[in-house]
Formats: sequence, structure tokens, C-alpha cells
Amino acid sequence: MLSARTVLTRTARLSNARLNSTLVVAEHDETKLAPITLNAITAAGKLGNDVSVLVTGANAQKVAEQVAKVNGVKRVLVAQDDKLKNNLPERVAPVVLASQKQFNFSAITAGSSAFGRGLIPRVAAKLDVSSISDITQVHSADSFTRTLYAGNAVKKVKSSAAVKLLTFRGTSFEPAKEGGSGAVEKAPSADIATDTSEFLGQELSKSERPDLATAKIVVSGGRGLKSGDNFKLIYELADKLGAGVGASRAAVDAGYVPNDMQVGQTGKIVAPELYIAIGISGAIQHLAGMKDSKTIVAINKDPDAPIFQVADIGLKADLFKAVPELTAALK
Repeated sequence: MLSARTVLTRTARLSNARLNSTLVVAEHDETKLAPITLNAITAAGKLGNDVSVLVTGANAQKVAEQVAKVNGVKRVLVAQDDKLKNNLPERVAPVVLASQKQFNFSAITAGSSAFGRGLIPRVAAKLDVSSISDITQVHSADSFTRTLYAGNAVKKVKSSAAVKLLTFRGTSFEPAKEGGSGAVEKAPSADIATDTSEFLGQELSKSERPDLATAKIVVSGGRGLKSGDNFKLIYELADKLGAGVGASRAAVDAGYVPNDMQVGQTGKIVAPELYIAIGISGAIQHLAGMKDSKTIVAINKDPDAPIFQVADIGLKADLFKAVPELTAALK
């Protein structure tokens, strides 16, 4: 029989373990885990605590099995309910709050995507703390670096909140690898309201080209292409390189391409091995989405275009001549 002192000691240890743990809320499409969640798991591990992952959805169990195999994941919480289909932030938030009430996590995190940006501030408001978004570096459990003004300023912040609410920029952290064996258990039950929001539908572009978020090479076009038909020059070059295709906001706003191709502050953040910007002037909003690329190549006829300031290789040329020549040279 254990003494009262032993029981108290073990209880205190258990309490501390719970206080020093981090929750990552997984993003997925009901079949596979979103790549940015793997980046978030790596970032969460840098907080120095055990990492748990919450998987919500109508088919959460299947995704949870994938998460359990990720290195660094100690526990996987599963909330499977038809009400959670499509993972609307308004419906996921109560599950996160119920998990926090039971496990008392020291940090609740997600990737800095549309999903994470919709969920984390909502949970932060419910817990009456401030969230810290788009973190690019973790210094300690309470100190972080994030960017401001479309990436033109870098700020180091320290949070004194009892529980940290954080989103991590995916391109700033390596994706977590397989090799784990996390325990899978049912998430705490929560009252999920269905009268505040409703999922109506979505239109997704289908392409055989690599996804922008994970492509090692990205070819992007801007307003300099003058029309959507001329984007065929971008597609042909991208296909030769096995690259993903992006666009500037100006090209999207002009109706040349759909908005899911937009790279920039209000679009997708990418950091491929090679980024080729064609007919893109280089507004700060676009630079914020691609300036972490390993090598940047710019093709523009304007020698004063801001894109040349961040380019490793710049070509002052008419894109309608230079791009076909480049594509032909790759045959």
C-alpha cells in the first residue's frame, strides 16, 4: 500500500507532465494529413515539451493512425463525429477547449494556414489570452520570432500567458518524419453546436503538377503575361521542370488564373529549392510569400523591378521571347 506522501508526489509529477505538454491541432482532408501539420509538429517539439496531436473530423480515426507514426508524437487524441466533417473552426474549437480542460496543455498550436488562422484565435479568445501568429523561430517555451509588415520587419516576442496559442509558418520548419509510435485515445467529449455555421461546398482545382506547398521547384507568372491564355508559357516551362505553378496577386485579380495559385502574404507561403518569377514586379506582398526560397530567378523587362533586389539570378528580357527559348533549351 502506498503512503500518502508517495501518492501526493506521483500526483504532482503527473500534474507537471500535463502542464508541460503541447497540443497540435491536425489539419487534413479526411484521408491524409496536410503537410503543414508535420511542420507544426516539428515546431511544437522545439518548445521542449511532450507533443500531443488532436485529430478531428468525420473520418478522424484513419488520419489518427497516420499521425501516430510521426516521430515526436507521444499521444493522439481522436474526435470522430459527423458534425466535425470539413473541420469548421466553430465546431472544432469546442473539442480543443474540452481537451484543454482535461489535459491542461501549456501550448495549443497549429500550422499557419487558413485552418490554423481560423481556429487558434477563436480558441485564444475563449481562453482569454492573446495568440501569436506566423512564428518563424522558436527560442524557448515562451519566446518566439515572427514577421511583420509583409516580412519587412522581424520581431522577437515573449509570452507570459499561462497557455500559449500559436501558429507556425510551415516553410520555417522541417516536416516531422515517420518513426513514432504514439498512443491513440479518444478525445474528451464536447458540445458541438451546428446552428452557428454550415459547410455549403468547395471548388478545388485539380492538377497533376506538384502542390505549391511542397513543390521543390515553383514557376510563377505575373501581370506581365497580359492574359490567362499566355499562362501556357508558364505551364509548359513548369512541366519541363516538374514544377508547381504559382501566380502573383495581380495576375489572380486580373482573372488570369484561379486564386488558389496565388503566392504571397494573402496567398500561399512557399520556400522551394528553386523559385522562378516571370513577369512579376515584386510587390512586398508577393515577396513575403516566396523570399525564403533557396534560389530565386527573375525574368522581367523592367530593370528597376523590385523582384531583382531579392533574386539570386536576374534576366532583363522580354518574357515572350526568353521563356519559350528557355523551355526549348530544356528539351
